[in-house]
Amino acid sequence: MQIDLFNNQKFEAKPFLKWAGGKTQLVNEIESILPNVLTNNKKIKSYFEPFIGGGAVFFHLATNYNIKKAFLYDINKELILTYNAIKNDPDELINRLYALQDRFLPKDDHKRKEYYLTIRKKFNNDLGTFKFGDVDEKHIIRASYTIFLNKTCFNGLFRLNKKGEFNVPMGKYKNPTICDAENIKNVSKVLKIAEIFNKSYLYSEELINKESLVYLDPPYRPLNKTSNFTSYSEDEFNDNDQIELANYFSRISKIGAKAILSNSDPKNENENENFFDDLYANYDISRVRAKRFINRDGKKRGAINEILIKNY
Repeated sequence: MQIDLFNNQKFEAKPFLKWAGGKTQLVNEIESILPNVLTNNKKIKSYFEPFIGGGAVFFHLATNYNIKKAFLYDINKELILTYNAIKNDPDELINRLYALQDRFLPKDDHKRKEYYLTIRKKFNNDLGTFKFGDVDEKHIIRASYTIFLNKTCFNGLFRLNKKGEFNVPMGKYKNPTICDAENIKNVSKVLKIAEIFNKSYLYSEELINKESLVYLDPPYRPLNKTSNFTSYSEDEFNDNDQIELANYFSRISKIGAKAILSNSDPKNENENENFFDDLYANYDISRVRAKRFINRDGKKRGAINEILIKNY
C-alpha cells in the first residue's frame, strides 16, 4: 500500500480503465530511471503527462512521491470527461456504475449482449451532440457508460471508427468488475493535485520549465500494418506526428525539463529498422521487455521489446 501525502493515510490508486498499451507492467522500469535531481526526498515540483491514457505512471508516482502539481493532457474527449467526473463527483459516478453493474451481471449471455449494445448505442448517439463543460449529471452518466463499455467490451479496447463511433463488440467475461468503488475514490483523491486538459500534448509546452518531469507515452508506432487496431481517437498518429513529437522532445530538453518517452521498438519486426534510433540519436535509448496482448494473430501476442528514451 502507498502513502497519502495529504493526510498520511495508506492508500493505493491504479488505472480505472483497461487501456491498450497501458504502462502498469513498466512502472518499475520507468521509476528506476527517474532523475535524482527531481526526485530527491521523494518530491517532484511539477509533473507533466501529455498523453495520459490509462494513467498508470501518474497514479504510481502520485502515491509514492510528493508531487506539488500535475498537468495531464489527452485528445480523447471521452477519456478526459471521465477523469474530470472522477475528480469532481466520484460518489455519484459510483452510484451510476453500481446501477449498471446490478442490471448487467444477473443477465444471461444473450440478454447481456442486448444490454451492452443498448448502452453502446446510447453512447454513440450522443457523440456528435454532447457538450463538454463543467461536470453535471449528464457528464456523470456519460462517464459511467465509458467505464461500463471498457469493462465489458472485447479486450478492454477503446476504439473509434472513422465516424468517431465506439465499435468494439462485447467481451466474454463471467463476472466483470464494473464498479471498483474504492479505487475510484482513491483516484479522485489523487486527481486533486492535477489540472486536466482535453488538448494536444503541444499545449503542455507553455507550462513546462526546467523543474518539470515529463513522461510521454504517445500512440505507439505500429510494428506492422496489421498491428494497428485503429486509433482511440478520430485522428491517427503517423510517422510525421512521431517526428513532430521528437521536435517537441528536443525543445523541452533545451528548456531543461527532464523527459522520458516510451514507444514501440521497430526492431521487433526488422532488426535493421532504425526509425527511433535515428530520431532520438542525441538521447539515451534503452530497451525493455513488455507483454502486449492486442494483435489479430494470437501467436504474436506476448513479450516484446519496447523503448524508453530519456534526455539526461
